[in-house]
Amino acid sequence: MIDFCYRLTFFTFLAFFLFTFFLTFVSEMKKLVFLSILWALALVSPTYGQDTLRNPQDSTLRCSLGSAALPSKELSNLIDSLIATSPLLDVSEVGIMVYDLTADSTLYTYHHRHTLRPASNMKLVTAITALDRLGGSYRFRTSIAYTGSINQASLVGDLYCVGGMDPRFEKEDLNIFIEQIKSIGIDTIRGRIIADKSMKDADLLGWGWCWDDDNPVLSPLLISRKDNFTEAFVAALRKAGIFVDVTMAEGKQPAQATILCASYHTIDQILLPMMKDSDNLYAEALFYQIGAAAGGRPATMKKARSAVHQLIERVGLKPENYNIADGSGLSLYNYLSPELEVALLRYAWNNEAIRPHLLFSLPIAGQDGTLSKRMRNTVAEGNVHAKTGTLKGVTTLAGYCTAPNGHILCFSIMNQGVMQLSRGRDFQDQLCVLLCTPLVNEEDSVTVEEGVTVEEGVMIEQ
Repeated sequence: MIDFCYRLTFFTFLAFFLFTFFLTFVSEMKKLVFLSILWALALVSPTYGQDTLRNPQDSTLRCSLGSAALPSKELSNLIDSLIATSPLLDVSEVGIMVYDLTADSTLYTYHHRHTLRPASNMKLVTAITALDRLGGSYRFRTSIAYTGSINQASLVGDLYCVGGMDPRFEKEDLNIFIEQIKSIGIDTIRGRIIADKSMKDADLLGWGWCWDDDNPVLSPLLISRKDNFTEAFVAALRKAGIFVDVTMAEGKQPAQATILCASYHTIDQILLPMMKDSDNLYAEALFYQIGAAAGGRPATMKKARSAVHQLIERVGLKPENYNIADGSGLSLYNYLSPELEVALLRYAWNNEAIRPHLLFSLPIAGQDGTLSKRMRNTVAEGNVHAKTGTLKGVTTLAGYCTAPNGHILCFSIMNQGVMQLSRGRDFQDQLCVLLCTPLVNEEDSVTVEEGVTVEEGVMIEQ
């Protein structure tokens, strides 16, 4: 609106100057024509300006139409009041950071540099690092290869079951392998079935995991989340009528082996259950893909951690201030801060190769995933896209939302020492509702970024 007023004032002075000039030097007929043109422009210009302001969603290109920043002082007062009046924080602690991505400015901080346990917010770190390091087209692979010969429907030699730590590999995928083997006419297999688990180290549990947790098995050769691939493979071959006379072994597929069949799953197929449902096995599988890409095989926790440290440095923070112990957040040795989580969320939002994959995978308040029952019937429902985290005494929430003025915000809320986790979640939900609620005397404004539209306060990735 201010920009429009400047333009109107400029054109008014210009018109006055030209009008005076023509009164002095131009004939009567030309004066009449010129006045008619000025009158037409006066009628058209204000109407065009008003229509532009009333229809900011006509374009998805980046534009600013009264994109005033949020009144951060008023918002700060509201969050301060929430903290001051919360009995929960008399006996526990919290770290908070809110950042306005559209205005590129910090809106609120409270103990934002305190290092705290992230629980499953660790999956945000894993997802962003993986998308940055591996890319959105990365695929998880499981394959069957052989050495030896195939004569008269008999395969004599070694069959290698090569694991790529694909947590999504199921019995249905194995059955496709069996059909592919049958389709080339093999009805007899003699030799060895060799499990190739060289993709990662031999550790089956994570660093700092509790022994009594429901921990996933960190094997690179999985079927239906279990470490019994070769046994299931032999059973499926026999069920399909293929004669199998083999011994079992472990080893590494040689370079000259011939691939019989392979299964692939995309990184998006892994991210969706990992983030929406907070699946720990999927997160660890992705974490070790990072390790394999960063430091070669076998993948280790230390190699994956090194890649995370590099990303922390890239966003301008110091890796030595944090501790990265696993990819899922199960470990009690993980320590992050709201400042780090927000820095990574900012990095992801500003990176077009990361943003669509991450935003697609995050739970949506009141609609799906681990947020399906939270913030229902509030302005935050359908608006907040965020990752939850839960451990004994720990509840966290970090992600994105759209403010009432159309600005995109990212935030991190890390509650610690909470004995009744529902109270911590309630606190987080109240804070998210504040971020999504129009403030008193807030000016109407909408900012539309390229590739993102805002409809009724909901972010839509194009």
